Amino acid sequence: MQTKNFKRVLVFALLLMCALPMMAGEISLGESLQKFASEMGVSAFFMGEGWKNFVMLGIGCFLLYLAIKKGYEPLLLLPIAFGMILTNLPGAGLFDTDMWNNEFLNKTSEHYHDYGYIMANGGLLDILYIGVKAGVYPCLIFLGVGAMTDFGPLIANPKSLLLGAAAQIGIFATFLVTQMDLPIFGFTPAQAASIGIIGGADGPTAIFLTSKLAPELLGPIAVAAYSYMALVPVIQPPIMRWLTTDSERKIRMKQLRVVSKKEKILFPIVVAIIVSLIVPSAGTLIGCLMLGNLMKESGVVERLSKTAQNELNNIVVICLGLTVGATASASSFMNLQTIGILCVGIVAFGIGSASGVIMAKIMNIFMKEKINPLIGSAGVSAVPMAARVSQMEGAKADPRNFLLMHAMGPNVAGVIGSAVAAGILLSFLG
Repeated sequence: MQTKNFKRVLVFALLLMCALPMMAGEISLGESLQKFASEMGVSAFFMGEGWKNFVMLGIGCFLLYLAIKKGYEPLLLLPIAFGMILTNLPGAGLFDTDMWNNEFLNKTSEHYHDYGYIMANGGLLDILYIGVKAGVYPCLIFLGVGAMTDFGPLIANPKSLLLGAAAQIGIFATFLVTQMDLPIFGFTPAQAASIGIIGGADGPTAIFLTSKLAPELLGPIAVAAYSYMALVPVIQPPIMRWLTTDSERKIRMKQLRVVSKKEKILFPIVVAIIVSLIVPSAGTLIGCLMLGNLMKESGVVERLSKTAQNELNNIVVICLGLTVGATASASSFMNLQTIGILCVGIVAFGIGSASGVIMAKIMNIFMKEKINPLIGSAGVSAVPMAARVSQMEGAKADPRNFLLMHAMGPNVAGVIGSAVAAGILLSFLG
């Protein structure tokens, strides 16, 4: 009975919408129906390249499936996927790709960086996207990440910093290769840098750098970065096993020393100052990361620390995910360039993982106390998933070998390393 009533209400509403212009004496019934049909988003799927929007809706639904059913980075992949769906709904007007591509990327435009113009003429997602373009959302996420991060394992074993730095080789190696003047790539230096940062396995850093250097690639790069972060347990183990021997995987490391509270308080202050002085372009990300960590370790602003970890971080994740997904319109996503980004991105991630393992093996040549090379792969920034993969691979070789805390050192070092790498690239190309 309720279904019948709903159908009647729907039919009545449609007839009323068509009848209002007629009652005003503007157009006839036929013209009214024709106007209503032409404004329906469904009709756009059958016009020109409208089929691309239909395909993008399918891709968005597939990413929702991965986020909900498979649990692949759901906190960001779910809003990104839904943002992709919203931006590819013809006629909805939630995000205007042309407004950003033509006016914000063309410095000769009258409205270049005119956020007031966007506020007045843009859709909902255009307005929220200002936070991405201005670099606000990634920095606020770094604030929350810092408030949730324990740098104790890195402080207890400073050598871990070398492993985190080595894992960033994937970023620069990919950058150098993809900017070559070859038909297979065809990327500009700015685009090559944005694609290379995928190798750091740090979503907010990838979004921050891409929004500054190559915003036209933000959609595919964000999808690639978070997809590969979710696939760490699939991508890394074969690389780790290929580069290590059974005896190396069985290396046991001594328990880490206890880190004092004073050390934990001084660490974010010292790192923020030193990194910002050496690489000023990385100061924004590192500053927010270390501020969040200082709020956590100081113990005097517990309310602020909890807010950064929870409420603020959750709000920013929603806005960031939706707007990044909105940039993945059919025109910018469905092309050979996107396929190239996805392929090059996984190579960058693989090189980064391999570089950390190789650095650990090199360090073992000069050290009396050997490092288990498996923890080197945790030098990418996928915290704490990469460290857990190191633990799982070590446990397969020796069930009594516990590598998690040792792997957390290079893992959190990778967060710092990827931010520094982004700052270096931004200083050269920004």
